[in-house]
Amino acid sequence: MAGAVTKATDTADASDATGTVESADTAGTAGTADTADTADTADATGPTGSTTRTVTKLADGRELIYYDRGAPPAGREAVDRRPLEPGVPSSEVRRDPLTGAWVTVAAHRQARIYRPPADECPLCPSRDGRLSEIPAADYQVAVFENRFPSLAGGPGDHPVPPDLDDPLYARGPGVGRCEVVCFTADHDASFAELSEDRARLVLDAWTDRTAELATLPGVRQVYCFENRGAEIGVTLAHPHGQIYALPFVTPRTTRMIEQAARRRARTGRNLFEDLITAERTGSERLVLAGEHWTAFVPFAARWPYEVHLYPNRRVRDLTDLTEPERAEFPRLYLDLLRRLDRLFVDGGADGAAAGRRVPAPYIAAWHQAPAEGGDELALHLELFTIRRTADKLKYLAGTESGMEAFMNDVAPEDAARRLREVATTTPSTPENAPTSENAPTSENAPTPENAPTSENAPTNTPTPATDGEQQ
Repeated sequence: MAGAVTKATDTADASDATGTVESADTAGTAGTADTADTADTADATGPTGSTTRTVTKLADGRELIYYDRGAPPAGREAVDRRPLEPGVPSSEVRRDPLTGAWVTVAAHRQARIYRPPADECPLCPSRDGRLSEIPAADYQVAVFENRFPSLAGGPGDHPVPPDLDDPLYARGPGVGRCEVVCFTADHDASFAELSEDRARLVLDAWTDRTAELATLPGVRQVYCFENRGAEIGVTLAHPHGQIYALPFVTPRTTRMIEQAARRRARTGRNLFEDLITAERTGSERLVLAGEHWTAFVPFAARWPYEVHLYPNRRVRDLTDLTEPERAEFPRLYLDLLRRLDRLFVDGGADGAAAGRRVPAPYIAAWHQAPAEGGDELALHLELFTIRRTADKLKYLAGTESGMEAFMNDVAPEDAARRLREVATTTPSTPENAPTSENAPTSENAPTPENAPTSENAPTNTPTPATDGEQQ
């Protein structure tokens, strides 16, 4: 059962200058439709209380939701006073006749905000006369509809006529929804710096949004993710992620469904259950093993440092997690993110040992089963960085971009060993994970093998090859 989220308040009219608020008379979404009317708020209770949400509207009619631990503070009724006109859905999806994959065409996104200065960040709270996407003067976690969405609206809202049966040029309207998830009001923070309770609040928000978005007309899959770092292509530096409600099943999910079906037909067993069992029992790619979650570097990792985090019990999506599984997730996930940020050290003035840590740009992607056809799939998070050394990035070059054939410069077993080495504590490190005979102690833990020395330390950070899918 999904953790319950209590619906605290709904604003009556976002354009009303008085900010009139009505108290909700029923409990809100509990992760699944059949429990929404009888949500038990104890199911979402974290270290400091239950999760509540407050739903309001922005000036152009887009939905804004505040998630708070415990009762929402004053100010959630703040009104968006910007002169914004409502957007009109204009994207479309086109099917590639060569691969069958759907491609979204959203030309209006060329006008979206691109790397504004910190004092003009649209994800910071509205303060001192500076109006942003968040009218309140402060917030814990906030979710709102993207102002420049790749997908928006339901069937019938788009000017693009559907032609899904054309064997060569199939296309349809860009039905769906794109939301921005702000993890904290602190512009200079990162997810790795959140407390466990705040990380749990984000998990509650992901779960609540997954449950609601999955019911929208035309939506076939819900995808929660975070892009971090300019090298990834992030256009807003504020710590945030996104949620896409997609009108199609993604290519990677489609391939997973096919592989799981082959495994079932050949062995009678589930692919993901077999995978977790194998990785938990002495695999040299094991990174963390908790009571309810397991993290490992995949056997055929595509990226220099790539970790997959699975619940030990196979579930379809976030709404199916139990309370013990939810309670353990923040500790393990924050541990993984912090390990990424300890991987790379630049040369510094006195050599590598005295250098500064180089943050790891990363993508964190939740894989959830689609609405139909995903019974064999398993919820999991795939976390990877494009950084391979302190001064080198992994770009998608000819083989990857041209042929979708990945070439990895770091052996998965070496990546897993390195991720184990950079742990600062050991409670969640697997006892049966193999270590080298000369495993480093905390006093002589090495920097990455290819970390630059002071003589060849980079003077410029590599720039990204492509722009990311940010706000």
